[in-house]
Amino acid sequence: MTLPAYRPMLAVPAAAPFSDDAWLFEPKWDGVRALAAWDGTALRLFGRRGDDVTARYPELQGLTVPVPAVLDGEIIALGADGLPSFEALQRRMHRDAPGDEVARTPVTFVAFDLLHSGEPLTALPLEERRGRLGALTLPAGYVVSESVRGEGEALWAAVADRDLEGIVAKRLASPYRQGERSPEWRKVANVAFAKAVVGGFTPGEGGRRGTFGALLLGQWDGPALRFVGAVGTGFSDFDLREIRRALDTAVSGTCPFHDDPAPGEGAAWVHPALVASVGYRNWTQAGRLRHPRFRGFTGDPVEAITWSEEGPG
Repeated sequence: MTLPAYRPMLAVPAAAPFSDDAWLFEPKWDGVRALAAWDGTALRLFGRRGDDVTARYPELQGLTVPVPAVLDGEIIALGADGLPSFEALQRRMHRDAPGDEVARTPVTFVAFDLLHSGEPLTALPLEERRGRLGALTLPAGYVVSESVRGEGEALWAAVADRDLEGIVAKRLASPYRQGERSPEWRKVANVAFAKAVVGGFTPGEGGRRGTFGALLLGQWDGPALRFVGAVGTGFSDFDLREIRRALDTAVSGTCPFHDDPAPGEGAAWVHPALVASVGYRNWTQAGRLRHPRFRGFTGDPVEAITWSEEGPG
């Protein structure tokens, strides 16, 4: 059976947690969004923008259900503390996984919605879709996301206590609005994250001599990048060496930013080709990331990282 092409529904930011019996609340998982599509014969995994990532996660091939189905969820990997770790997932995100890497860093698909089960379900309310999802028998490697009805503030307290990423609130009566960022889904961040394009780097000093000091980050705002800050923390020694090799292949004599971000003497520009994920405290009034920390590179298309989508809103 040829399944329809589905596009993920997205959440809008919310300032604070809330409680309401008309809403479902679940943890915000620190991984990569994916759709798992079982056509009755084979499984294919698709990223948020429709890219086929099946070969990267061979351990998820065990999904078989009685009828063709499409699950929406998050692919996660666990760190040494047993909690979801984006840093651990980095080892699996960008290439087809060899067997030893699968064994070292196994992933789990955390399902939180069911878009198709023999027929399209997107017009049904979330409450019914979740009920059908919960009735499925899922194989190893797949779990249904934990959730609570009404008690958003209690879930927030538990998430904050464990220093997890945040929570997502979803209106139980809402249909699945494909490709839309809808207020019927709201995310409350405990740790804020953003994506930004690498447009340059500063030279390293001391122990970083020969690698780099910080990556200069921007988000597309028209034809050029809007400078959003420099990230110089969160790198391992291995990261520093490997990233510098990648930067050296992309050095450019042209500044990709709207205006000179005044990065300091010796800064080098690069062709915008890498998308970094960073954690940060908040945004400054000048539109800069406050206390950013590098988390890893993502597989997002560079052109998708815009100020309107990833900026402070």
